[in-house]
Amino acid sequence: MTPAQSMLRAATGLSLSRSVAENAVRSRMEQTAVTDHDAYLRQITPEELTALVELVVVSESWFYRDPQAFAAMTDFVRARLAANSERLVRILSIPCAGGEEPYTMAMVLRDAGIPPENFIIDAFDISPACVARARSGIYGRNAFRAQDLTFRDTHFTSVGDGDYRINHAIRKQVRFNQGNLLEFDLSTHSRYYDVIFCRNLLIYFDKPATKAAIARLEALLMDDGQLFVGYAEVPSFCQHGFSPLPYHQAFGLQKKAAPAARKPAHAPRAAASARPAPPPAARTIASPPSQSPAAPSPVPASRSRAAPPAAAAPAADMLAEARRLADLGDAKAAEYACRDHLARHPESAEAYFILGLLNELSNKPQMAADYWKRCIYLQPDHYEALCHLALLAEANHDVAGAAALKARAARIYKRQQASGNAKP
Repeated sequence: MTPAQSMLRAATGLSLSRSVAENAVRSRMEQTAVTDHDAYLRQITPEELTALVELVVVSESWFYRDPQAFAAMTDFVRARLAANSERLVRILSIPCAGGEEPYTMAMVLRDAGIPPENFIIDAFDISPACVARARSGIYGRNAFRAQDLTFRDTHFTSVGDGDYRINHAIRKQVRFNQGNLLEFDLSTHSRYYDVIFCRNLLIYFDKPATKAAIARLEALLMDDGQLFVGYAEVPSFCQHGFSPLPYHQAFGLQKKAAPAARKPAHAPRAAASARPAPPPAARTIASPPSQSPAAPSPVPASRSRAAPPAAAAPAADMLAEARRLADLGDAKAAEYACRDHLARHPESAEAYFILGLLNELSNKPQMAADYWKRCIYLQPDHYEALCHLALLAEANHDVAGAAALKARAARIYKRQQASGNAKP
């Protein structure tokens, strides 16, 4: 591991390939007019390290992303308040990107009739730029990708040029801070949160960091609380003390010792109003102007949406670079990297999987499906490809096909978990 990799690993917890780390260093050296590589690393300031970290993370999100999780959360909060109407339900969003996820939580809960005095949301991200954008509450067209945009008319005000500002009633429910899950203050926040959203953070961690992150989340979550993660992360949590919740496509978990959760009879209308889009390659890690003393103390930076970890082998490095380029929005370069890899390794299921993601993001669902089918032909137990195909089948109203793919994915997941081979 190079000094740059080690430094970024210590700052973020992310396992970055050598090329990703060095490209970021070279970019900052050019911007700061520094010519000596070693001197740059040796004399780096906290402010410069923050700027360097910004180059290796991807802050991609939008409102009502994967809405089933918000529906499940709302059902859970309602049950909490039915048992104790005076309770303050505490919710954590980490990473929170530019605030789209925690603000969605607040909108969903308010639309479901949850009194504002009964819940508060803490939102953390490694990126100061993301936190600043979240606090500003101003969003452009890219943040509004849900099919049903009724929520925008209800909770936002147009500020011109296609931008919208979220209303104060929603902003005051969220407390934003810069923060790092791996360095979160547990001394005052042990068993603190009723609900935690930590979606697609672990997919970029190595095994030790994954284990450490799960331990932190376990410590922060109440023993009977609920945790929502990315679909590809469920096996890792199930290996480390969590069990799945019976909510369709919400990817919710609870501690294994917690009482079994009942599946709701119906999803809250506000949370289910937008049809979910199939999850992209990565996820895609508040206090409004006045900080509340109940908010966790700000902590140094670490989160998701960074370049994926690369294995030592050159082939794995090439695929990691393809994923990084895709996360940064450079679809064409990512496609070239995948095709270069396939020229050397024509039976690479993972390359076809990434090509499927790229075509999905380019709004070419049929091509995406073709690549994912090739992926599972080469690797029949590719859990993520099956999940994407299932979601795509749902979007095409192929109920039977979606059910068959989900059942197949579930069998693979159970088999991997039983054999200890579930993805970390």
